[in-house]
Amino acid sequence: MSPTTLPAGPEHGHVTFLGAGPGDPGLLTLRAVEALAHADVLVAEHEVLDVVRVHARPGVSVVNTDPESSTGSDPGTGTPQLTVVDGSSTTVGGPAQRDAAHLVMEAARGGRRVVRAVPGDPGLDTYAAEEMLACAAAGVPFEVVPGIATAVGVPAYAGVPLRDAQGADVRFVDARTASDRCWTEVGASDGTVVVSTALDSVASAAGELVSAGRKPDTPITVTVAGTTTRQRTWTATLGTIAQTLKQAKVLPSPEGGRPVIAVVGERSAVAQREQLSWFESKPLFGWRVLVPRTKEQAASLSDQLRSYGAVPHEVPTIAVEPPRTPQQMERAVKGLVTGRYEWIAFTSVNAVKAVREKFEEYGLDARAFAGIKVAAVGEQTAKALIAFGVKPDLVPSGEQSAAGLLEDWPPYDPVFDPIDRVFLPRADIATETLVAGLIELGWEVDDVTAYRTVRASPPPAETREAIKGGGFDAVLFTSSSTVRNLVGIAGKPHNVTVIACIGPATAKTAEEHGLRVDVMAPEPSVHRLAEALAEFGARRRDAAVEAGEVVTRPSERRPGARRRRSTT
Repeated sequence: MSPTTLPAGPEHGHVTFLGAGPGDPGLLTLRAVEALAHADVLVAEHEVLDVVRVHARPGVSVVNTDPESSTGSDPGTGTPQLTVVDGSSTTVGGPAQRDAAHLVMEAARGGRRVVRAVPGDPGLDTYAAEEMLACAAAGVPFEVVPGIATAVGVPAYAGVPLRDAQGADVRFVDARTASDRCWTEVGASDGTVVVSTALDSVASAAGELVSAGRKPDTPITVTVAGTTTRQRTWTATLGTIAQTLKQAKVLPSPEGGRPVIAVVGERSAVAQREQLSWFESKPLFGWRVLVPRTKEQAASLSDQLRSYGAVPHEVPTIAVEPPRTPQQMERAVKGLVTGRYEWIAFTSVNAVKAVREKFEEYGLDARAFAGIKVAAVGEQTAKALIAFGVKPDLVPSGEQSAAGLLEDWPPYDPVFDPIDRVFLPRADIATETLVAGLIELGWEVDDVTAYRTVRASPPPAETREAIKGGGFDAVLFTSSSTVRNLVGIAGKPHNVTVIACIGPATAKTAEEHGLRVDVMAPEPSVHRLAEALAEFGARRRDAAVEAGEVVTRPSERRPGARRRRSTT
């Protein structure tokens, strides 16, 4: 398929006009996710593509806004310029451009299911309405999946209520297309006005409202990048907002993107914002946190960090390779089938993967575990087993570690245990704690190297520069090896970066590498480590607010600023 041509076919397909919401991917509706999962073709402007594409099925053809064509033009003006992109390629199509309605119609040919994603809600998108009319005229069936309107979602994330107990009137204005009559009407009212505009047009919008009758001391809040971790909100009055933004050195986004949302209302709304600003007051809001683990290992940890407002960035510091001599692993897997073991214990997702790959090599599946007790350390390890079709018989009730597993492991009983042997597939660098503990409980152990761990390849140059140049606000070290390997492949984190360690041994290794440890988990758990970092961030934020200072991230501190040693 040519990068600028969609295959033709029968006239009738199906189009779903889908609202992608104001920016936070979590605000997509369940119906939107369902529609994306079944789409054959996805049509989306570049500012919403990252939000919706993650839910599309593999191989979907994507029609993406050409970023170069949108540069220099204000959002909401002119016809969207769209370029066809092959779903199996990252190459953007050539210069031939088609208008959105034509592309949507062309994409629907051949009975294909098309999702047309727009920012906010389709009912408030001028171009979506035109495209719906084109579908109706051509007899192409379509449906509409509403999304959260940007003018409603952004104030909610900024902590600005649009209505109070008195039920004040709320008016919505798009300053980019508003007429003089529109400004006159909203200026004459005393209700709340929600203005969608560009950042460099906020001052002129405020001036229009004053000219239309609003008092210069009327409060206004301005929010940029609403509902994302880049969100920032300023509070001023119609008469002072231009100076406030100038002093804050706020610059317009060069690529346009989503509109700025300004809310004009009574002083009570401004006072309420201080209490209702739930999003920007998250303890790690906007923090870029380096997690030196793979995406699979860091899944639940990254989700937890996001709940604190952070932006996790996973960088694997180790790579997994097969054992140099696979014969030992082959004998152990055959022993599973022939009844050699009473137990098999998995201490990592990689161990599950290694055994599963060997099973598939021999044409085996989860049924080969029949009659064998299975133990797992950690939530992700247990999930990997369940995905394989195996439900663990034993998961530590307390600490998810070798020590925690030993606390719950039953001693060998010759009356109830017909076999006294345990299969332990592990990494080549695993400690002896678990083996020694099992032997002490009376078990025989086959400690088998299922995989080798080696230092991972260096991350991309931009990541290395961010690590060394202070681009990350914090780094979570979950073991001594993550300290050694990260420093080895990417360099030492900058002195403004908050260093968080999972325990004393890891902290000692960090200090040996010249790092000052700011945060330590109260117990050796990655989730308690994330909690400790969030508590550190909350204290830091509270101290800035109490001192009357602007809340900043560690990476925003001026170069050369010294950090205080934490007592955490």
